[in-house]
Amino acid sequence: QVRLVESGGGSVQAGGSLRLSCEVSGYSHSSSCMAWFRQAPGKEREGVARIIPEGRSYYGDSVKGRFTISQDNARNTVYLQMNSLIPEDTAMYYCAAGPKTMDWVLTRTCQYNYWGQGTQVTVSS
Repeated sequence: QVRLVESGGGSVQAGGSLRLSCEVSGYSHSSSCMAWFRQAPGKEREGVARIIPEGRSYYGDSVKGRFTISQDNARNTVYLQMNSLIPEDTAMYYCAAGPKTMDWVLTRTCQYNYWGQGTQVTVSS
């Protein structure tokens, strides 16, 4: 059974930092796309960051230069280091996993079949 369990969320003041963790079990995350998404109340889900099997990472425009995604294959864990947090970063953050799509070469997209339960991040001004 595949399980993704997020942790590390919490409340922080603007300018602060948090590190989210996503522990993966029952799935070979090292050969898959791993991603972080977020969703704020009343807003659509937003892709935050992803890392592909080759190790390359991609970021949403709103978090570039502030967030860093990484993975520790020995610990089966994916991280999201979030620095210089702003109130607009307040959301539920979800970890997701899945393979590259068949048209990856053209679209650079992944199919996220597995999701965690989410961890709340709240940034106050």
